[in-house]
Amino acid sequence: MTLSISPDDIRKQAVITESKPPVSEAEMQQAVRTLLLGMGEDPDREGLRDTPKRVVKALKFLTSGYHQSLDELLNGAVFHENTNEMVLVRDIDLFSSCEHHILPILGRAHVAYIPNGKVIGLSKVARICEMYARRLQVQERLTHQIAEALQGLLKPQGVAVVVEATHMCMVMRGVQKPGSWTVTSSMKGAFADDARTRQEFMSLIRHTPAFH
Repeated sequence: MTLSISPDDIRKQAVITESKPPVSEAEMQQAVRTLLLGMGEDPDREGLRDTPKRVVKALKFLTSGYHQSLDELLNGAVFHENTNEMVLVRDIDLFSSCEHHILPILGRAHVAYIPNGKVIGLSKVARICEMYARRLQVQERLTHQIAEALQGLLKPQGVAVVVEATHMCMVMRGVQKPGSWTVTSSMKGAFADDARTRQEFMSLIRHTPAFH
């Protein structure tokens, strides 16, 4: 089944929440204190005294994508342009958090689209990746959300997204396999339908740029 998301649906997914948070910052800090106690630590010792405050601040930053909207992020940076050649932004650093263990996901995204009368500011491609990455995620959904956002915003001839990442929930715990990478992709329009277009994209993201 093919999923289709309209621009209005995308904006609703990322709307800025103006309502009061369900818990206060003090309650969040108390929860961190409880976790420290559960680990057998003393949250009142010097090294941990401010840890609850720091953890809450860090978590709010790492999940700030929940409180961003595409409208705010784009700030009008969609332009009419008569071009139909592939636009590729590759090696976009990604830092996300696994929703199962709240451990880091570290990797990179490669994003391409073929315009259909409209282009987007290049930095905004990276910003879109960043917005969705700064949420609790699974890599498959992150990849799909980036592709759906560009598809809905630009209605291009095609969109391709490849995300390569290593998951600390596999490296630091569980199977403990450092060096393992997960690769996910989402291909739409010309990239899904035309093998040559798809192969061109895959070749370009494997090619080492001159200034690498």
